[in-house]
Amino acid sequence: MTNDGGQTTRKTIIAMISIIIATVALTGCVLLLEDSVERVSEHRVVAHTRPTIDQIVVSDYDEFVATILGFITEEETEFQLIYNHHDGEDVQAGAQRARLEIMYEHPLGAFAVANITIEATIIVSYYEVEVEIEYKRTKEQIDSIISVPTERHMMTQLLSIMSEYREEAVIRTNMRITESDIAELVRETYYRNPHLIVMLPIMAIERFPEEGVDRIYEIQFSYAERPRMMRQFGALLEEYILRNAELAVGNTDSEILLSLAESLIDSTNFDEGIARTIHAHGAQNLAATAFGALVRGSAVGEGFAMAFKALADNLGFDCRVVLGYYDGMVHAWNVVLLYGEYYHIDVAMCVVHGLEAGFLKTDADFEQLYTWDRANTVRCEGELTLDDIAGSEDVDEPDDPENLENNDEQNDEEEDQ
Repeated sequence: MTNDGGQTTRKTIIAMISIIIATVALTGCVLLLEDSVERVSEHRVVAHTRPTIDQIVVSDYDEFVATILGFITEEETEFQLIYNHHDGEDVQAGAQRARLEIMYEHPLGAFAVANITIEATIIVSYYEVEVEIEYKRTKEQIDSIISVPTERHMMTQLLSIMSEYREEAVIRTNMRITESDIAELVRETYYRNPHLIVMLPIMAIERFPEEGVDRIYEIQFSYAERPRMMRQFGALLEEYILRNAELAVGNTDSEILLSLAESLIDSTNFDEGIARTIHAHGAQNLAATAFGALVRGSAVGEGFAMAFKALADNLGFDCRVVLGYYDGMVHAWNVVLLYGEYYHIDVAMCVVHGLEAGFLKTDADFEQLYTWDRANTVRCEGELTLDDIAGSEDVDEPDDPENLENNDEQNDEEEDQ
């Protein structure tokens, strides 16, 4: 009986302890005995909530269009907008108007977008707008768009593009220019920089959109050789320009120019066969380039002119290329500023007919065999001749007052004697 009573008592105690533990657990408080007692605060259940997602909100049509254009610059294909419309505003019609404006009137949209789908759904007091965009240009092409506000900036950008022989240029401008204007700027950039650009590229120009002042022009360039080869040609040309310019000798500017001409005459052949088959300036033929004249040693008139300008520019002369005709043949030569006067120099014809035929010539000297745009070319009416240089080892500069004064004093002394 005692044992049974003890077991019953023990079971009763265990049951009571279990009830106490369960009761304490339900209140969220637990006593842990490990050398010390730690109390745990009451457990509170927190309801699960979705993280806040930023939503793009627009409030009018202009902001709506600008926001879509911003996504186009990043080439986003799908996105959602919240349109807080005004009373009476037809958001559905505005969405379709925005689609047409972006695709056919805005430069970026006309250039980059193939199609836009816009779906607007009214949600109580606002519209939820789903936009999907298909592209006809890559993100790299969109990022390559260059903004050019002025003609000077345009030529600076063209020089960078052409000297690196890039095959594509994308230019955005609000200047009132045409494809023909851009082609002329490309040509002008080339003829001004024969030391940096080996060859005038063939161009294909497309505009976006068709109408309007603010436009994007996509220019495709192609060359006789791959761009990598053209860059190698450019590095080699620069080396030859520096080498030949260093060989120029003379005590006066006129003697230095004569030295440059004689150097070209001695090192380069005039290819009359190619000259008579080229029917336009800027032909894709190395004989029409400074590279042909200086590196390959064979050129036509344009190649001689570009080479002479590259050398003269290197030495600090004001030297220009004149595009025209010689005896009915497509031809080019130079105009150089010397002692305050401009002179014609045609090194190619010096090769064929001698220095007397093409060095330090006036407009009057050239008007019989040569034709050129005289209205847009400086007048050449200087009095200095080849005989003046060849007949003296030291030619005084005609416009130098100090030289004239010294000459007068010397003449007075001779008369006194």
